[in-house]
Amino acid sequence: MSLQDVQALSGGELAGANVRFAQVSTDTRTLQPGSLFVAISGENFNGNRFVEKAAEKGAVAAVTTEKMKLSIPVLQVENSRLTLGKLGMRNRELSKARIAALTGSQGKTTVKEMIAAILENCGKVLKTRGNLNNDLGVPLTLLELEAEHEYAVVELGANAPGEIAYTSAFVKPHVVHITNVAATHLEGFGDLDGVNRSKSEIWKSLTEGGIAVINLDDAYAGDWLEQLKGKNFVTVSALGKTTADYQVADLKFDAVMHSSFSLLTPESSLQVKLPLPGQHNVANAAAAAAISMQLGASPEAVRQGLESMQSVPGRMCLANGRNKSVIIDDSYNASPSSFRAAIDVLAGQLGTKIVAMGDMGELGISAEEAHREIGTYAAEKGIEFFFAVGPLSGFAVKGFGKAGRHFTDIEKLAEHLLPLLKPEMTILVKGSRSSGMDRLVRHLTQEGD
Repeated sequence: MSLQDVQALSGGELAGANVRFAQVSTDTRTLQPGSLFVAISGENFNGNRFVEKAAEKGAVAAVTTEKMKLSIPVLQVENSRLTLGKLGMRNRELSKARIAALTGSQGKTTVKEMIAAILENCGKVLKTRGNLNNDLGVPLTLLELEAEHEYAVVELGANAPGEIAYTSAFVKPHVVHITNVAATHLEGFGDLDGVNRSKSEIWKSLTEGGIAVINLDDAYAGDWLEQLKGKNFVTVSALGKTTADYQVADLKFDAVMHSSFSLLTPESSLQVKLPLPGQHNVANAAAAAAISMQLGASPEAVRQGLESMQSVPGRMCLANGRNKSVIIDDSYNASPSSFRAAIDVLAGQLGTKIVAMGDMGELGISAEEAHREIGTYAAEKGIEFFFAVGPLSGFAVKGFGKAGRHFTDIEKLAEHLLPLLKPEMTILVKGSRSSGMDRLVRHLTQEGD
């Protein structure tokens, strides 16, 4: 693209030559020579202050929200975030790739990785890197689309109403999916109905002839079916809904909660051995299969992709703990429903079972009760010990009962846990990202040496 192309998309005042660029960057730390630098500003930072640094690192031009005199051409716009979004949308419009977009309270990163693993058996795939799923990350992902990409899988996150509508409009997907609706980010959404309304914004982004994949096992499935009347959709169920187009049958778990099952599809049935633990990953796999097949994947590509899966770091990863113990590292994030799913996996393990909990964030007025319920649930599932850190997790300890214990910081929790580690002991480590429970994982595994 050229700088005048950007001006045509966003307006603004151009000072300097109409240079061309092949990459776009918002971060001088990773900027490559020849890039366009887009200065993004927020409450606590001002990207305009880094434009000179971008020029020093080889940026050929900059998009700013302030009038600046520089050695490189500058396009001054009113809203650089929106300009970045329009750049991503324009690049997406130039692409011939088949694109899936997904959102949801839980599982979207795992489903994204599963879809990518399946589609890699079919052609060149672009997928969202890391957690680049917000109003900046989605356009940056779309700007990575190149001519050779045949497929793209784009993850959409949100903390407040309107965010999914904003980002999904840039993506213009062929297939869309909501993994589930659960009690996450309640401070931004208010309640579960608010979460559903916000996630449901994705349905409006479908391209002409596009298709929605509906999770019939979710409590809001009826609402989604109503919203999508007159639209193209298929349904999926991992919990025995026999009306679903894609169904899981003959489900079995081994000693470490890895699953094997039959996946019934409109085309055929296939046998899958999924090397990831838990019922929730069976649901993730069924959704990924349905989405991928709607994009053109064969049943064999689905089987190969799912059976090649490895755990996403920090999401239900089994790790070798000290003294031959087992650590279930689910430290990346937490919500009440994902915590219960993780406890279900822990409860299926042999030997002594321990929960090490960090606070769950963004639960609003329901936070105390939500934490207490996790402790109660763990006790009901037969977990022997419950250790926690963080002010809210103290309520979980109270819910668990006498074998629960609360600690003031992660280091003190680690000091208590380390001498207890032994063979046939499994420790689930889980909490929201803000609680930093990955530090505890490092203490409990050989990484801590």
